[in-house]
Amino acid sequence: MRIGLVLGEAANGLRRNASMVVSVVLVTFISLTFVGVAVLMQMQIMQMKSVWYDKAQVAVYLCTGISPGESCAGGEATQEQIDAVEAQLNSDVLAPFIDKFYFESHEEAFKNFQKQFEGNPVTEYVTADQLNQTFWVNLIDPSNAAVLSESLGSMPGVETVTDQRRYLDQIFSVLNAASYTAIGIASLMLIAAVLLIATTIRLSAFSRRREIGIMRLVGASNRFIQTPFVLEGVFAALLGSLLAGGAVVAIVQFFVQGYLGDTLQFTNFVDVKDALIVVPILLIVGAVLAAFSANFAISRYLKV
Repeated sequence: MRIGLVLGEAANGLRRNASMVVSVVLVTFISLTFVGVAVLMQMQIMQMKSVWYDKAQVAVYLCTGISPGESCAGGEATQEQIDAVEAQLNSDVLAPFIDKFYFESHEEAFKNFQKQFEGNPVTEYVTADQLNQTFWVNLIDPSNAAVLSESLGSMPGVETVTDQRRYLDQIFSVLNAASYTAIGIASLMLIAAVLLIATTIRLSAFSRRREIGIMRLVGASNRFIQTPFVLEGVFAALLGSLLAGGAVVAIVQFFVQGYLGDTLQFTNFVDVKDALIVVPILLIVGAVLAAFSANFAISRYLKV
């Protein structure tokens, strides 16, 4: 096969159908940008889970004078009840599951509350005795939080046992929903890109029907005829993929690391290295889809 001739035919096809090629580039760019964003969101979720789940604590809230529920019918937790909870945490039953724990008094809870809600008018109405004294427990395996709930939840003086991971699960559910939405939009856009590439190739083949007829008369193989058209689709898709890769890197650099990184400094976000991992994936997806749709379109045309 004469490579120079094949590349020349592909270049001629791109020049003749410039407007359609631009359309393919734009659709591929938009669809693969969504794909890249969805992949990065999944990477971000996995990274946050690995960090936050390990830091998640179990909070054993003790009764206050205003706590509802039967377990707090006697009012605020007494020192004997607090000592009993601490003894249970140190017992042979729970100690194997616990990495460490510490006790937070009314005063410490109030100090942390004022720091967390500094400038909020609510700090003027909340007093120290209204805030729960709490045992904060770090587990060796955070998935064993149910063991603490079963062992401590019914003890006198305990208002509730809360696994902080349930709050994280709500956040991750929202992030997963956004990621799946991006995947859904990307899938629709990829379908549109495939159809557009196929249409572009068929139009290109129709505009060169005389050349194709001559090639057939001189004995050119179908593979020789198909290759320039496939290259047209792959080139346009690769260009769109490169633009999508650049957009993904720019989003991470200027929005994620630039804006979110400065605003939410307590969270580790995906960085440019992660974005560069995604770029080859986008190139491969774009090239494969383009090659498949272009080859399918020209094969159907040649059979007609």
